[in-house]
Amino acid sequence: MTAARTTTPADRPQPGLRERKKIKTREAIRDATYALIREQGYDATTIDQIAERAEVSPSTVFRYFPTKEDIVLTDEWDPVLLEELRSRPADEPWVDSIRYMLREAVRTGVEEDSDVARLRTHLMVQVPAVRSRMMESMSVTGRMICTAIAERTGRDPDSLEVRVYAMSLVGGLMETSLYWAENGHRDDFANLVDRALTVLAHGLPLENR
Repeated sequence: MTAARTTTPADRPQPGLRERKKIKTREAIRDATYALIREQGYDATTIDQIAERAEVSPSTVFRYFPTKEDIVLTDEWDPVLLEELRSRPADEPWVDSIRYMLREAVRTGVEEDSDVARLRTHLMVQVPAVRSRMMESMSVTGRMICTAIAERTGRDPDSLEVRVYAMSLVGGLMETSLYWAENGHRDDFANLVDRALTVLAHGLPLENR
């Protein structure tokens, strides 16, 4: 859902030289991919072209991103957002903690790089391979949320209830992203996320919207 961001917040430890080089390489590969897709479309963009534009070898591209779809979808923010969730007060209602985490996701991933966020969600709608890969990646994010729920509630992260809740949340966010793109990105994405969370918290409202 979120666009990749490579800067590090001031209150977090700064990465070392080796990690900064990795971040710079990932950023170059992503930037090259986005530029080529805008110029000639997703299907026409090849790994060789991406490597040439990013000034790296094709093997380097594959070392960082196993597939072209991963270049579009992968970011480093799931662990950061999980940390944000863990930092919330223990007595804060769970739904409020989730809303806070997702507002941070929208702020860092969508508002700070809206063009990339729109491109990524557009590709999710238009390119079956991207959408399929996104659905595969949902399980990873879902497991992270299961861990966070277990830490907060003391529940078993592998219990049915925790897994259903976590995957409902992740699936809801994916559908929110698709809805945003399918409707021309007209709506405010943060408001759409709030609406999705309200449905998860309270069920489907009876009146039409």
